[in-house]
Amino acid sequence: MATRYWAVSLPVAQGSSASALWNRLQESISKNAFDTPLYRFNIPNLRVGTLDLLLALSDDLLKSNNFIEGVSHKIRRQIEDLERVSGVMSSSLTVDGVPVDSYLTRFVWDEAKYPTMSPLREIVDGIHVQIAKIEDDLKVRIAEYSNVRSQLNAINRKQAGSLAVRDLSNLVKPQDIITSEHLTTLLAVVPKYSQKDWLSSYEGLTSYVVPRSSKKLHEDNEYALYTVTLFNRDADNFRTKARERNFQIRDFEYNPETQETRKQELEKLTQDQETLKSSLLQWCYTSYGEVLCVCVCALSIKVFSSWMHFCAVRVFTESILRYGLPPLFLSVVLSPSVKSEKKVRSILEGLCDNLNSTYWKIEEDGGGMGGFAGDADSHPYVSFTINLV
Repeated sequence: MATRYWAVSLPVAQGSSASALWNRLQESISKNAFDTPLYRFNIPNLRVGTLDLLLALSDDLLKSNNFIEGVSHKIRRQIEDLERVSGVMSSSLTVDGVPVDSYLTRFVWDEAKYPTMSPLREIVDGIHVQIAKIEDDLKVRIAEYSNVRSQLNAINRKQAGSLAVRDLSNLVKPQDIITSEHLTTLLAVVPKYSQKDWLSSYEGLTSYVVPRSSKKLHEDNEYALYTVTLFNRDADNFRTKARERNFQIRDFEYNPETQETRKQELEKLTQDQETLKSSLLQWCYTSYGEVLCVCVCALSIKVFSSWMHFCAVRVFTESILRYGLPPLFLSVVLSPSVKSEKKVRSILEGLCDNLNSTYWKIEEDGGGMGGFAGDADSHPYVSFTINLV
């Protein structure tokens, strides 16, 4: 799938027609840059308004286009991230049931959403406002999902760290702990290389250790977790002696209610994460342009299709400002390879020779350059790039 296109309009000479110019362009491209996909970009005659309004609109088009394009790419990246973490097989996104590149190359103006008799400013501002609402909604949904994910990651980190720092609650069973009026069980974290030392010495660290009471509960790459039972009155002294031998006594109190609460919290966070992830992914699909079910309103705003209509308005506006009235131009989209770009530019410029076009060439001494809406390149025709991804 091609992901980088030029949106171009060429002026039609007096006495000629857009169809005749289209045939000439097709012939030139097929002869000199045959690897360049070329398509008509069918833009209806929109409501022009006054020159002042068009000039003011042109000043805002590039900024608004960058914003709308950014939201489109942000949603697309979010879809790709969610599909990856969900283990979903990534597939080509579609808009209204067709691949995104096909939506552009087979573009049809949606009269129901964007009546052609509406002022251009109204269409542009309407698209901008709707996309801004979608971006705000996206931020809220991502924040909700990220918050739950962060909480879950924090719990998982506690359970996945080394025995010196991790949560021990899921490693210790009720039968591992002895708690009575006189006896208590401590949990010792012993370096793996010191296990023999521990087993041979723990009974003699203090005077009131229950013989043969130490049992290994768990082992990781660095440490082993042992229990030891002793008299309550000797617990603090045992901690001190153990620390001197490089054995760490972890503070731990077994509470069945606390254990159950933590378990339920973990299960709820896991379920919430899956629910929010699924909801966010479905929302992104729909907001980008996927048709997921017949219940989705046909007039709902989809970011990608709105962006393509915005691009159509931009081509129309800049063409009127460049070529004048009445609207007489050929609009196309094409995707030249890097090696063919110069050839294609030359072909497009050749089709504009001796035609009336408000066009300023870049001065060799570093003077100003022409073009509308802040285009980086200056050509005797309207041209800007559409990056689909």
